Amino acid sequence: MSDVVAHWLETLGLGQYAEAFRKNAIEPEHLRDLNHDTLKEIGVHAVGHRITILKAATELPPTSSRYSSTEPRTSKVLSSTGDAERRQLTVMFCDLVGSTELSQRLDPEELGFINRAFQDSCAGAIQRFEGYVARYMGDGLLAYFGYPQAHEDDAERSVRAGLSVIGEVEKLNNTLELEFHTKLQVRVGIATGPVVVGDLIGDGPSQESTVVGETPNLAARLQAQASPNTVAVAPSTKQLLGNLFDYVDCGEQKLKGVSEPIRVWLVRDEVAVESRCEALHSGTLTPLVGRQQELALLLDRWQQAKEGDGQVVLLSGEAGIGKSRVAQTLLEQITSDEAIRLRYQCSPYHTSSVLHPFIRELEWAAHIERTEQPGVKLDKLEALLAQSSRNVDEVMPVFAALLSIPTEGRYPTINMPPEQQRDKTEDVHWADPTSMELLRLMIEEAQDNRVLLLITFRPEFVVPWSGYTHTTMLTLNRFGKARVAAMVENVTDGKRLPDEVREQIVERTDGVPLFVEELTKTVLESDLIEDRGDHYALTGPLPPLAIPSTLQDSLMARLDRLVSVKETAQIAALLGREFSYKLLSRVSPLSEDVLIDALTQLSDAGLVFARGTPPNATYSFKHVMVQDAAYESLLKSKRRELHASVAATLEQEDTEPEILAYHYSEAGLTEPAVTYWLKAGQRASEHSAYLEALTHLQKGLGLLKSLPESSEKSLRELELQLALGPALMAIKGYAAPEVEPVYVRARELSQQVGQPLQSFAATWGLWLHYQQGGQLRRARELTEDVLTITEDQDDKALRLQAHHAAWATFHRLGELTTSRDHAEQGTRLYDTKQHVFHIHLYGGHDPGVCAQIHAGIVLWCLGFPDRALDRELDALALSEQLAHPLSRIDALFGAARVHLFRGEYRLARVRAIVMIS
Repeated sequence: MSDVVAHWLETLGLGQYAEAFRKNAIEPEHLRDLNHDTLKEIGVHAVGHRITILKAATELPPTSSRYSSTEPRTSKVLSSTGDAERRQLTVMFCDLVGSTELSQRLDPEELGFINRAFQDSCAGAIQRFEGYVARYMGDGLLAYFGYPQAHEDDAERSVRAGLSVIGEVEKLNNTLELEFHTKLQVRVGIATGPVVVGDLIGDGPSQESTVVGETPNLAARLQAQASPNTVAVAPSTKQLLGNLFDYVDCGEQKLKGVSEPIRVWLVRDEVAVESRCEALHSGTLTPLVGRQQELALLLDRWQQAKEGDGQVVLLSGEAGIGKSRVAQTLLEQITSDEAIRLRYQCSPYHTSSVLHPFIRELEWAAHIERTEQPGVKLDKLEALLAQSSRNVDEVMPVFAALLSIPTEGRYPTINMPPEQQRDKTEDVHWADPTSMELLRLMIEEAQDNRVLLLITFRPEFVVPWSGYTHTTMLTLNRFGKARVAAMVENVTDGKRLPDEVREQIVERTDGVPLFVEELTKTVLESDLIEDRGDHYALTGPLPPLAIPSTLQDSLMARLDRLVSVKETAQIAALLGREFSYKLLSRVSPLSEDVLIDALTQLSDAGLVFARGTPPNATYSFKHVMVQDAAYESLLKSKRRELHASVAATLEQEDTEPEILAYHYSEAGLTEPAVTYWLKAGQRASEHSAYLEALTHLQKGLGLLKSLPESSEKSLRELELQLALGPALMAIKGYAAPEVEPVYVRARELSQQVGQPLQSFAATWGLWLHYQQGGQLRRARELTEDVLTITEDQDDKALRLQAHHAAWATFHRLGELTTSRDHAEQGTRLYDTKQHVFHIHLYGGHDPGVCAQIHAGIVLWCLGFPDRALDRELDALALSEQLAHPLSRIDALFGAARVHLFRGEYRLARVRAIVMIS
């Protein structure tokens, strides 16, 4: 056995076992493989001592000795299963302080040993928190948290690893001081942000995954800025950490290579917190929404527990659904009751640490800080135990051993058979070295005591305790739209968000409270909206809302757990929230068997829901944000390639034009995208979906700007503007100010390209805008223009519309005879076989019916009531012949109006009733 193991035991206060370890040839590389049975076999009979050794062993790096390997090391590189990815990443740089001075003082061989021991210690700490050591760089390391496997708490893992690095180096110094009279110091810098990661560079042992983006550079600069034995973090990382740690605010610092000053934070140490939920949400928690029934059930079980009928509630729900929030609200509502409250929180970083949740609760309850001296810790532990035990001296050694606090001679060493020590431990309800077993005992004991035990977990956890009669299963489900809206209002303090923003939040969060809260906060902190006092208003067009940085790691973690099928999820995400097997199979490079297996894995993991079986199956993503995370992880170049493939595939089918337009747009193929946005807008207008039409047409116009000037571009813009005009009129009104520039631009374009039909449409639309807005002088000028345009056109429909402009304008100008003449000419030009062709210019009204109705009105004004009624009845007969509902309503209205003018009130009433019905 090397002196390293003996020294390690000494640091634990258990040097008496050094000889036993030596006799059994236990070397540093064996320490992490120890267990209770092995320790008992070599003579470590005290349970507390075994717990201390095992707990310390789990915190050791995979290789504890600087002498463990003389072979050259290479960074681990994940075998690439696909292209590089875009993702949020937390980057850590660790650097040895004073390496130049060491190189001048030490022999090169000694310096090599020290560098290797330093890097091994750092790597062990990083890997213990599932970080990825990307590169060894002389006397430092580069590590990633969030690649190749994302975790929902990568920022927290990185900081815990950074603090652990400092601790490991301090442990290493105990050996280095003895052998080389040297002490090492380390600096750690951490930053979080979006990167492109995954491209492999180099060959053989030097091959590594590259990371491109600002984040690695920022982490390196922070490391250089940090003081020795400190961890410096960027604001982006600090935002994700909440109040889990104790910080020193160093203010804004000017870092080399970074354009703007950056606020730098130093992390002192972990903070003992009772609730991770509260610590992570460092601001004021919003009021709980929509869990009244669940809280009522918990309060009922609490009442039973107070009456002596102990209860256990097993609270289940997916990540972000609000389990911790419900538990916190329950505690707030029972504070008036005299009760002892204990909260145990499991940690993903200590799954192999014996009794970690219970140890942390003890430390929190006793206010024990890890940096305090053993004597101070013992004093605090004594004070805590004195509240519940009459014989503190007897139980103190057991609890001191559990918390790894050296007793410093104040209490006798535990020297009793394991069975007797176990009995002593059971007296204070810590009966087993595993938390799960201890929980089982607590559940069994709860039934006959005034105890409410609330256990929260995620659906994937298999519950082993549900068979007890005093247990209640309670599952939290997602919110409906009304509760989501209420939660949004809580986050905004009652200020109303724009409708389209609120609708996006509802759509994209799928009723998961954490998603709702974080996305709403992200919107409030963005430049998308501005505060108007009692409400918020948009500052410009609303883009798709980005995934909050606080959710990025959690969402990517769900995908990374299925790394072998993640590419399928990415391609599927590109197709939309719902997608068919047939379409996916046509754009996926996978064979049928492999693709079906991938979809089965995604379905089994709960990322997608399946309906039917391939090849007739359809799938949908469980969460919009999971879909977004999968999509956004694709490189933009890969996205464009896939969108182009999807568009080409869909173009062969009867696909909605807006879907084709979207895929062509995302593929960067502007010309076909504009074509299909135009078709989508025209189709939406035909179905009176004018808001959708407006959106489609504006997207087409926006894309068109990127194309070089040409006659084809002008013609396509003209078509878009002419389609946009009627949609704007339908939404905002004929006289709306937004209408004028559309038709003015359309007239300019029509004159450029020399298209009479489009020139007429642009002029007629502008005439309608002025006429309806009361700008009769301009309307009269445009009336002459439309009549002139149609003089040489052998198109009765166009000439009819020109006369329509004339009869309406001259009527409003009081020139009734001229108005009547144009109406009469319109009537003679009307042809039922052609009228539909240009009906959209009338907002869906038939021009022949309009001509008859207007002629009737003018005849009445000129003093010919009988002829006026005849014209209105002719209009009614024509509308019935055409079977055109809107025109029939127009004709009935015209007839009713003439009857009313003539004093024929009964007939007017009949016409009105028929019109309404």
